[in-house]
Amino acid sequence: MTEQTSRLSLPLLHASQAQKEMTHNEALTLIDLLLHGCVAGVAEDVPPATASPGSCWIVGPAPTGVWAGKARHIAGMTEGGWRFAAPREGMRLWWSGSETTVEFRGGAWRVGELRGARLTIDGVQVVGAQHTAIAAPEGGSVRDEEARKTLATMLAALRGHGLIAS
Repeated sequence: MTEQTSRLSLPLLHASQAQKEMTHNEALTLIDLLLHGCVAGVAEDVPPATASPGSCWIVGPAPTGVWAGKARHIAGMTEGGWRFAAPREGMRLWWSGSETTVEFRGGAWRVGELRGARLTIDGVQVVGAQHTAIAAPEGGSVRDEEARKTLATMLAALRGHGLIAS
């Protein structure tokens, strides 16, 4: 068994190893596929009929053909054929077909999920932690149905987006 790096399983060179360039080139090929990674498809079980070198896919749960046995791996086409990289916790790739991120978390690929404590745009916080629930308007001496309907719609939208509790 070839010794490998602990995070990305890149092959390591050994003292007095013959054909060191093969091991080194394999490591560079995997780095090329994973650094600033971009995939053309997610959860694909069947390899594409045609693939150009440098293009990658996230293999699905029941792969077939040359992808068999590589469930949830990243499959990248190279000049020398398919190369595979096992996902690591927190690995994030760009999915060009859906223009969103894909992150490996908890043993599964998660599509389009973003996590954070706040969203800041141009130095201004626009979304933070969820606030407590806001009661719908009721009572009062003058009733304005249009205003109440508008407030209820706004509250529903804020709840729907998770910005305030239900």
